[in-house]
Amino acid sequence: MNVLESIVAGVREDLEARQQQCPMDALKERAARIPGAKDARQILASKEVSVIAEVKRQSPSKGEIADISDPAALASEYEAGGAAAISVVTETRRFGGTLADLDAVRGKVDVPVLRKDFIITPYQVWEARAHGADMVLLIVAALEQMALESLVERVHSLGMAALVEVHEDDEVKRAVDAGARIIGVNARSLKSLEVDRGTFGRIAPMIPDGIVRVAESGIRDSHDVVEYARLGADAVLVGEALVKDRDPRTAVAEMVAAGAHPALRAVRP
Repeated sequence: MNVLESIVAGVREDLEARQQQCPMDALKERAARIPGAKDARQILASKEVSVIAEVKRQSPSKGEIADISDPAALASEYEAGGAAAISVVTETRRFGGTLADLDAVRGKVDVPVLRKDFIITPYQVWEARAHGADMVLLIVAALEQMALESLVERVHSLGMAALVEVHEDDEVKRAVDAGARIIGVNARSLKSLEVDRGTFGRIAPMIPDGIVRVAESGIRDSHDVVEYARLGADAVLVGEALVKDRDPRTAVAEMVAAGAHPALRAVRP
């Protein structure tokens, strides 16, 4: 069993417990009371390179990254620094996140919020909407094609945006065929957990025009933002570098400023 399969197995167990506590009908009733989702795609498709700042406590590759006692306060700092959206990791076993984190962040910020988890069933999509998410991560490698297509459609039908994540060249076509409007290229291998910063430059040209391109993993500072922008990124998703920084507001602001530099408009594809 590889890393992804191990994580998904745990997700299924935890999901079963949540479904017993909150049946689908009750979840849909809660979702119906939530204000409509923000148009995350339009925001990320702006002329400037957007920063999606992530709330993440730990990861399988690094273990504990940061002790985040108040995810809402951290998200507020990100927003003050100019983040276009906030990513909240809700997977518990390997990443230390919870849906309560999503609730807290949603209640604090006005920018779009992404539920970042290993989504494998429609129930989790409804969960995301019921807890106020505007975007949902869908990982191509974790889903069969029919399931991927169905989940993308469900996300869109609920007014949210699907961030469809790819790691390999052949996954781009699957994402496009599934109706992806935002594709994230993750530089971290799901097999080795190593980061290859050349991944985005290799895969991004395969993504058709009109689809928002997001560079994920391995973004350390404003220099990396500029490099990904030159390679065609419309947005970058940054986690570890921000949660470990003692001044996350300034760290985000520096990345936002780098992504907005006028010189990039002349060199971006």
